[in-house]
Amino acid sequence: QVQLVESGGGAVQAGASLRLSCAASGRSFSMYTMGWFRQAPGKEREFVAAISWRDRTTDYSDSVKGRFTISRDDAKNMVYLAMNSLKPEDTAVYYCTARLRGNLDYYRPNWPYWGQGTQVTVSS
Repeated sequence: QVQLVESGGGAVQAGASLRLSCAASGRSFSMYTMGWFRQAPGKEREFVAAISWRDRTTDYSDSVKGRFTISRDDAKNMVYLAMNSLKPEDTAVYYCTARLRGNLDYYRPNWPYWGQGTQVTVSS
């Protein structure tokens, strides 16, 4: 199993940048595909980005493509989400998630491990 702890959220103005971090504990972090989802008030939790365990392939939702970048440091058991040009519609709780040897996947139930989330608030 893997335990996940997010950090780096905060309140910023539109156009600003933030970098979220996710610290993973447990064995074999390098074998986990890592992802980020977000949930805005009153909405379903939605896919944001993911990075493959096998070849570092990445994927993004259309709403963040070109603005957000996911990366990982297997030596430190960390995954990051760099968020640029933030918009008010990016306001949400952001969750780090993991799948053992998994493919990149938009479907939330296919991700078994979750952190507690970190709040990102973007004001106009």
